[in-house]
Amino acid sequence: MLPPAPASARLAQIVVAAPTSVPSSSSHQDHAATDALEKEESAWRDVWLQVPSWLTSTVVHLLIVLLLALITNAHSLPNGGSPISVSTEGEGDDPEGDLEGDAMQLASSLETAQALSPGQLSELPAPAPSIDDAIGPISARLGDGDLQPKLAGGGTGDEDAIGIGAGGGDGNGLELRLDGASRAARLRSGGGTPQSEKAVTLALAWLAEHQNYDGSWSFATRTNPRCHGKCADDGYNASKTAATAMALLPFLGTGQTHREGQYKRNIDLGLKYLVRVMQSQRDGSLWDPAGTMYGHGLASIVLCEAYGMTHDQALQASAQAAVNFIVYAQDPLGGGWRYHPQSPGDTSVVGWQLMALKSAQMAYLRVPPATMRKAGYFLDYVQSDHGAVYGYQRPESGRPATTAIGLLCRMYLGWKHDHAPLQRGVQILGQLGPSTDTTRSRNNMYYNYYATQVMHHYGGYPWQRWNAVMREYLIQTQSHEGHEEGSWYLDGSDDGSHAGGRLYCTALAAMTLEVYYRYMPLYRQQSTQSAE
Repeated sequence: MLPPAPASARLAQIVVAAPTSVPSSSSHQDHAATDALEKEESAWRDVWLQVPSWLTSTVVHLLIVLLLALITNAHSLPNGGSPISVSTEGEGDDPEGDLEGDAMQLASSLETAQALSPGQLSELPAPAPSIDDAIGPISARLGDGDLQPKLAGGGTGDEDAIGIGAGGGDGNGLELRLDGASRAARLRSGGGTPQSEKAVTLALAWLAEHQNYDGSWSFATRTNPRCHGKCADDGYNASKTAATAMALLPFLGTGQTHREGQYKRNIDLGLKYLVRVMQSQRDGSLWDPAGTMYGHGLASIVLCEAYGMTHDQALQASAQAAVNFIVYAQDPLGGGWRYHPQSPGDTSVVGWQLMALKSAQMAYLRVPPATMRKAGYFLDYVQSDHGAVYGYQRPESGRPATTAIGLLCRMYLGWKHDHAPLQRGVQILGQLGPSTDTTRSRNNMYYNYYATQVMHHYGGYPWQRWNAVMREYLIQTQSHEGHEEGSWYLDGSDDGSHAGGRLYCTALAAMTLEVYYRYMPLYRQQSTQSAE
C-alpha cells in the first residue's frame, strides 16, 4: 500500500479537480456566479501553490499534535468525566447532601466486600533479578562495631527539609513519649484505661521473650529457642527485617529506647541487627526478597523514631540513609511505592513509606518536599468520592483498609479537620466500626491499626465511639495462658495474620492500644502535663 500524498498536494489536487463548467441549462445568473466562483478558486489556488512547502508541513504537523493532545486528555478522564484530583473546599463536596445516608450506603458496600485489605506479606512476588543493580546513587557507609554508621556523601540534595512535630506542643512529638507523666495524662484524656495499659505491658513481655539471640525477631516463632513451638499460630513469612521492625515498634511507642527503660537491652540488640542488615547491603537499603519495601518502610520507622527520641548521633546516618532509599524508591511517574524500588505504587505500601517519612520529619531528618507532594499525586489517582475513599492501585470502593490508609496519609499531608472529604471518610469508617469476630469482615487488624489512628487524630464523638469498641475487644481477646500470655492471634480476613502469625497480630494490637500517646493528635491541642 502506497503512502498517502502530502496534505498540500492532496489539497492542490482537490482544487484543480474542481468543475470548470456547468450544464447548458443553467441560467445567465448561474453562469455569472460560476465564473465568479472559478475566479475566486483560481485566486486561492495561486495563493496556496505559492505557499512554501516548509510552512505547509509545519501547519499540518501542528494540527496533528493538537489532535493527539486532545485524544490523550480524553483518555485520561475516568469514565469520560472530570480528572481525579484533591477537591478544594467548596468544590464538588456537596455540603448540603445527605452525607449520613450516603455514608451508610457506602459503608454497607465496603462491609460486604470479600477482602478488607490487599495482600500484605502473603502475596509478595519473587525479587527482581536485577534488584541490586537497580538501587540508586545513594551512598551510605556504616561503621563496624556498635551502631557507628557514617554518611559518606549522598543525601537527597534538598536542604529545605521539613522538620515538624505532630499536633504542636514542645519537642518533636517523639520526645514527648519519654515523659511518663505526659504519657499517663494522654492515656487518661484519650480514652485509655489501666486494663488497656496492662495489655500493652503483657504484650511487651511476650515480644521480649521471643527475641532471637542475634537481636532479631522472626514471624515463625517456633524457631525461637525459648519458644520452640510452645506458641501456636506462628507465621511463615521469612523476612526477619520486617519481623524485627514490627516487634521493636511497640517498645518505642511506650517511650522506651536503647538508652533507657526496662527493655533497653532488647531494643539495643534489635537496632544493631537492623544496622547490620543495612551494612551488609548497599545505599541504605533494608529491602529483602520476603519483606520488600514493606520491610524497608517498617525498619525505617524504627530507625527514625529511635533517633528522634534519643538524638543518638550513632543512629542519625543510618536513619537518614533509610529515608534516602525511600526517596529513591518512589515511582518517578506516579509518586507511589510498591514491592520493588520505583515500581508503580499501591496504597498499602505507600502507607508504610509515608509513615516513615513523617517519622523522619518529626526527627528533623531531611525529607524533600517534592517526595511528599508526589505521594499526594498518587493518592489523587487512587481516590474516589472526592477523596473520602481509596483503592489499592486504582479508584475503588471495596477496600476499607486502603480507605483508612489513604485518609491517614491525607491527614499527614495537610488536610484540615473540616475538609469535607475527610469528614465523609471518617463518617464511613465510623459506620463500619472496628473489625471484630462478629463483623462480616472478621478480625482485620491491618484495617483496625490504620483506622484507629484516623479516628484518634480526628477526635470527638467518632473517636469515643470507636475507641469504646476497639479497646475492649483487644483487651478481651489477648491470650492469658501459658507461653502465649500477652500475645494475640486474630484469625480472619487479614492475610497478614496468616503470613505474620502471632507476632504480626501482637505488634499491631499493642500499637493500636498505644494510640493514646504514640503520636500527638493532629487536630487538637492536648496538654502534655500531668492531669491535675
